[in-house]
Amino acid sequence: MEKLELLAPAGNMEKLKVAIEYGADAVYFGGSSYGLRAFAGNFTDDEIASAVSYCHERGKKAYITVNIFPHNEDLKGLDSYLKF
Repeated sequence: MEKLELLAPAGNMEKLKVAIEYGADAVYFGGSSYGLRAFAGNFTDDEIASAVSYCHERGKKAYITVNIFPHNEDLKGLDSYLKF
């Protein structure tokens, strides 16, 4: 039987840390690009790098959201955005 993964939202670094410390196996969050939540408190590029490091140091997963339909002009930076 496969182990279930507890995935929690992380609206900011504080919420990410709480989710991990309280047992989440993984967290998901959005950056300042490629998201539909334009007015949400999204992670900056530096915060994304810190968040991913924080999760990986603890053996946890970090998922970054891409919830737009990218147009040609959006594709230029998408590959580097996904490599966090």
